[in-house]
Amino acid sequence: MEGICVRSEIAPLKKVLLHRPGRELLQITPDRLSELLFDDIPYLRVAQEEHDAFAGILRDNGAEVVYLEDLMTEVLDAYPDLVHPFLYQWLEEGNIKTKKWQDKLYDYLTESYSGKALVEKTMEGITLSEMGGASKYSLQDMIAPPDDLIVDPMPNLYFQRDPFASVGTGILLNRMHFPTRRRETIYADYIFNYHPDYKGLVKRYYGRNLHASIEGGDVLNLTADTLAIGISERTSPDAIEVAAQNLFSDPDCQIRRILAFDIPNSRAFMHLDTVFTQIDRNKYTVHSGILGSLTVYEITQKRKGSKELNIKRIDSSLEKILERYTHVDDIKLIKCGGDDLIAAAREQWNDGSNTLCIAPGKIIVYQRNEVTNEMLRREGITVLEMPSAELSRGRGGPRCMSMPLIRAENQK
Repeated sequence: MEGICVRSEIAPLKKVLLHRPGRELLQITPDRLSELLFDDIPYLRVAQEEHDAFAGILRDNGAEVVYLEDLMTEVLDAYPDLVHPFLYQWLEEGNIKTKKWQDKLYDYLTESYSGKALVEKTMEGITLSEMGGASKYSLQDMIAPPDDLIVDPMPNLYFQRDPFASVGTGILLNRMHFPTRRRETIYADYIFNYHPDYKGLVKRYYGRNLHASIEGGDVLNLTADTLAIGISERTSPDAIEVAAQNLFSDPDCQIRRILAFDIPNSRAFMHLDTVFTQIDRNKYTVHSGILGSLTVYEITQKRKGSKELNIKRIDSSLEKILERYTHVDDIKLIKCGGDDLIAAAREQWNDGSNTLCIAPGKIIVYQRNEVTNEMLRREGITVLEMPSAELSRGRGGPRCMSMPLIRAENQK
């Protein structure tokens, strides 16, 4: 019996989900950078080496590492009849709407790939040239260049924090904000429905087909009964309200309160965890840009058994809010880049605030953020640095790249 168990941001990490970057990164071209949510094109071989170093740090510190591509392969191996609905769903959501093309691509995939290679191919996408030239299919195919993508890649998959969020013993299965990322949640949907480690063990408090967007980078488990969720570029207030109603109405769920953090809507402040992460019982990294303008709302259940919500604005400093809701008196905020405004802007851009805490006071960070990392060491934090020259081009740090599945219970 496995399932999910995450009630803290800092309790010792026991099991974590990653996706090793694959050939989907080779499908990024300069003219599609913005659409695919990249600022530059990572060098795949080096990105994989950096990611392997990240996984090595996790294993060396007692965490079991599992990979999205392996879990999905295990599902399809255990249930071969799922290959057909999975691929047709992937094609439909990949904007292949005609039955003729769906059938052609299904035949190509099942005749050319199997097992893990098939799963990885769905992540990579399909070009027109792979089909041996498609000019006989339609006028559009005759016009399109041979390197035209029939089905888009999913290059953001190595940021496994976003497609779902572990909350207690359940998950939020998210609706991603940008269309280019929405298919990423198909894999988690199948894994939690069918994989023997999760089937029947994981409740869902949000669904990928709901109308409002929410992403896992905005969800932080502050305490066993309090979630922080960012109102951001990618997570809407509507989604937070729906998640709150579903969490509060489950008598087995410990979450009784959500703190909604209204953060600036910009690329540099993409998710709550790009500007704010917990690193110890009383310590947090923070980007100074949110401190002066931060607005927080407390969401609770109006009465037991009701889906009505109490929502009230909290006018206080971030330290006071954290002290009140985490029941810790000596909160310390460590600013990314310190008081050096240039370093702060540079290291915030390179995810200096996006740390992954693997035990109280022990965090994984990007090596490149030297100013912030030295400050953290001076505060008594054990800083484990990972290489990041290529992975950082996707605009996400160690927390963004990981989804905790199990953290030790009864430890803070």
